[in-house]
Amino acid sequence: MNLEDLARLYAAHVAHLQSKYAEALTAAGYDAVVIHSGSLKKRTEFDDQYWPLRATPHFQHWLPLDEPECALVVAGGKKAKLVWLRDGSFWEKPAAQETDHWLARFDIVHVKTPEEAKAQLPGKRTAFVGEDRARAAGWGFAEADVNPAGLAQTLDQLRVTKTAYEIMCLAEANRRAARGHDAVAQAFRSGDASELELHLLYLRVTGQDDPETPYKNIVALGENAATLHHIKYGRKSPGAPGAQALLLDAGATFQGYCSDITRTFVKGAGAAASAFGSLVASVEHFQKKLCTDVAIGNEYQALHEEAHRQVGVSLREAGVTTLSVDEAVAGGVTRAFFPHGLGHSLGLQCHDVGCALVKPKAENPFLRNTTTIALGQVFTIEPGIYFIDALLAGVKEGPHAGAIDWTLVGELGKMGGVRIEDDVVVTGPAEVRNLTREFLP
Repeated sequence: MNLEDLARLYAAHVAHLQSKYAEALTAAGYDAVVIHSGSLKKRTEFDDQYWPLRATPHFQHWLPLDEPECALVVAGGKKAKLVWLRDGSFWEKPAAQETDHWLARFDIVHVKTPEEAKAQLPGKRTAFVGEDRARAAGWGFAEADVNPAGLAQTLDQLRVTKTAYEIMCLAEANRRAARGHDAVAQAFRSGDASELELHLLYLRVTGQDDPETPYKNIVALGENAATLHHIKYGRKSPGAPGAQALLLDAGATFQGYCSDITRTFVKGAGAAASAFGSLVASVEHFQKKLCTDVAIGNEYQALHEEAHRQVGVSLREAGVTTLSVDEAVAGGVTRAFFPHGLGHSLGLQCHDVGCALVKPKAENPFLRNTTTIALGQVFTIEPGIYFIDALLAGVKEGPHAGAIDWTLVGELGKMGGVRIEDDVVVTGPAEVRNLTREFLP
């Protein structure tokens, strides 16, 4: 990470935001906007513990500060002002900032209480963006000026395509996550660690505390990989007899930006390990092809539908089904093995905003990206094949049950499933930069 390059690109990023925010404010009929960093939330109403802050993404779009009760004042043609709460609490101390490249880009005013912050805010024709409506009311904002729909949608769309600074941050997040994936893969192949031990290893190698990860790591051994969001880590070693599989879906953050990476590994000998290993290789092969199929002007949903055709190919080649690709897709069989969407926008949120304004087709209910692919978009490509009893039950009861090798499904089902996921940036008419494979095979 070259800090000089980071600072240079950040300066251009802020200039870009200042220009775009000025346009958005004028269009929405406002002179300024106050972006609240967020307030701490209690874990329950029955105790006095709070969740770690996840800063408002609009706030982090400007600066990588994740402290509560701060406000950023943005007005057209003016340097943005940061109202930074420093309450002097002796119970907790904010974490040190990893870099200071952003400090000079703001007029900074330190305050000790949210009430003091109110005096630093502009008056009329000012909008409030943030989650804490009680704070907005306390600062004098009318309900109509809190997250006004037109302005909020414009600011969300501003995050759909990334600046060079954002891409640098996303690349660094991928680099950090890749270290964890390498370490976990080695530990899985050479040892007998439990899911919890592998999760803790990932955190240690990536230098993250659990709340700093972009999402709760998915560390799934064997059949647990059939639970798409398996986060209840097994505490016991699975033992070493026969074939074993691991699905690791884990990312990292840098300056608020996320990576989201999945790899699937298999070890052991015998027919089951060989068959599952071939399935992993097949998914990886067509996942790479889907990445190269990205083209500006094409619909992301069409890429998702092509993924289902490729799942049909893999299932047939693996001997899971004798159906043709067209039969497997049209009959809904591929959707029993690949139930989720191909991917989603990625940025300050793992499932970033602005790319799902259009509803997907009825047969693609979980697809989170329905945009026309455009230059500068960042999204994931993450096909999978799983053996989920609840979904396969429908196939068993349907007209295509006889075309499925249920004995083979039972053996592969002990491995749970396969998912391969990369983070890509659209860089040209039919070109992507694969941020993940710059650091992982």
